[in-house]
Amino acid sequence: MSDPAWIDAALTSARPQAVGALLRYFRDLDTAEEAFQDACLRALKNWPVNGPPRDPAAWLIMVGRNSGIDAARRRSKQQALPSDEAISDLDDVEAPLAERLDGADYRDDILRLLFICCHPDLPAVQQVAVALRIVCGLSVAQIARAFLVGESAMEQRITRAKARIGQAKVAFETPGPAERAERLAAVAAVVYLIFNEGYSSTGEEADRKAPFAEEAIRLARLLLRLFPAEPEIMGLTALMLLQHARAPARFAPCGELILLADQDRTLWNRALIAEGLALLDKALRHAAPGPYQVQAAIAALHDRAPRAQDTDWREIDALYATLERMTPSPVVTLNRAVAVSKVAGPQAALDMIEPLAKPLGGYFYFYGAKGGFLMQLGRGREAYEAFDRAIALAGTAAEAAHIRLHLDRLAKDAEAGAR
Repeated sequence: MSDPAWIDAALTSARPQAVGALLRYFRDLDTAEEAFQDACLRALKNWPVNGPPRDPAAWLIMVGRNSGIDAARRRSKQQALPSDEAISDLDDVEAPLAERLDGADYRDDILRLLFICCHPDLPAVQQVAVALRIVCGLSVAQIARAFLVGESAMEQRITRAKARIGQAKVAFETPGPAERAERLAAVAAVVYLIFNEGYSSTGEEADRKAPFAEEAIRLARLLLRLFPAEPEIMGLTALMLLQHARAPARFAPCGELILLADQDRTLWNRALIAEGLALLDKALRHAAPGPYQVQAAIAALHDRAPRAQDTDWREIDALYATLERMTPSPVVTLNRAVAVSKVAGPQAALDMIEPLAKPLGGYFYFYGAKGGFLMQLGRGREAYEAFDRAIALAGTAAEAAHIRLHLDRLAKDAEAGAR
């Protein structure tokens, strides 16, 4: 397979492993990124002619490493380089490149890279942002959207973070146990954002980014090996498993988004659900609740319901109220409003989200939810305005298509009323 779509997907999924390995070799973020980009350019040139390699990540690591060494030689005007030991970790360079990383403890370059990016010298937001940029290759626009900030502001944060890492001469080595524990919360946040980037992808992006969700679950399982008694890591892993179990039912064959209430629950992956529920039960036995455990408990209530109408919305409302106390956020309140609409009606939900208009003024889901509540109340004109705003903020074609269905329905209702 050498078609452009496959090559693009292969480069995207190989990026975290390749950049992590190249960073281990060169001990410099910019050099690692430049080496990876050069390897990608060569892949785009060679793979369509020669066919894809057996292991794309290994190919990119080897080509990127050679490219980085060549660039260093050019910069030094053909002067002799330091010994390989000074720029590389040769104890696992050659043979393992042809094999997948075994994932044992810190032999995983991706996890090592995450802990490096989440260095405590950086503010928490910068830790997560630079990790998403370097590890996943997400665009500044995508990261800004995840943090609900402007692109220019996020660009500055990432630039400052990379500069600070360079100036501080952060050690590109495996952090010790104490350092790992100190950075764990930021690493967990990045893993979940990686998952969401893959889980929410649609259309042409789906094939390219879908592997992110599975990679995030793999990293979470690896974190569990490092922190086997940490209930929040159990909760994080359970949350992703319970959400990913619904992936086969989330989109129609034509790519149209299917809401949770309308999904064919026979398509849900029961093995993943069982694994997620077992992990959640184990986490809750520690009696140390945290945000990921609460979110996993909400996901579990959805997954346990045989039918949409069997969902325990009162318990979901109560769990979101707990999450609001733990991590106050406009987005959490918006999600809770959906549960409130089921328990107390759309007007109560609408009243709850009205104060969120300013902080969520550029958020697609705010206007989508508002339009839905207004439509339930029979306020068609206002609902149309909200949906019109939502479609302008849609980040994917599937989101826009879903809102378009509501707009068409409102237009037909208005036309019928006029007649």
